[in-house]
Amino acid sequence: MTPFQLLDYAGVAVFAATGALAASRKQLDIIGFLFLASATGIGGGTLRDLILGAPVFWVRNPHYVMVCAAIAVIVFFTAHLVESRYKLLLWLDAIGLSAYSVMGAGKGLAATGSPTVAIITGMLTATFGGILRDLLAGEPSVLLRPEIYVTAAMTGAAVFMLAGVLGVPEALSASLAFAAAFIVRGGALKFGWSFSTYKSRPGRRPEDIP
Repeated sequence: MTPFQLLDYAGVAVFAATGALAASRKQLDIIGFLFLASATGIGGGTLRDLILGAPVFWVRNPHYVMVCAAIAVIVFFTAHLVESRYKLLLWLDAIGLSAYSVMGAGKGLAATGSPTVAIITGMLTATFGGILRDLLAGEPSVLLRPEIYVTAAMTGAAVFMLAGVLGVPEALSASLAFAAAFIVRGGALKFGWSFSTYKSRPGRRPEDIP
């Protein structure tokens, strides 16, 4: 199995687990687990392929859906053993984001040859599944959490592109990019890394506007 195939399956499996964990927090039935696990696991890759005009990956290879289903069933019977499911969800999301930032960038580059497009597809692939999961489950969106999220995916995709330009072997490039994305997102979760937020000024009264 190539590094890209490994990252692809790993990303799907880990994101599916976060979807199933979200279902457990909402106390859904097995169908709810299957739906949220599948939507989360294949959501980012589906958006990527639609944007690139490529055949949707899980339509060509239904094994990805089977992976989501298997993970959903496992989590259905084991989620109660986890003390803090939301904390586990966030850390698994960080792993999935790191894997998919590399996978998405690689597929974007292969399809277009553009590093800019590759970084964008890496970001979208890595973040859309988690955003969709939170939307469907009614959870607080990871996108709106104060700590860094999208930037971690951009970092992974950018490191992968830079390593490729420098002639680093593909497997090592993927490993370095995964590590970079995970360090940024993991640091954000552990230490609360974030950017300064927008501070609005009080609006002026109509009579003060010249």
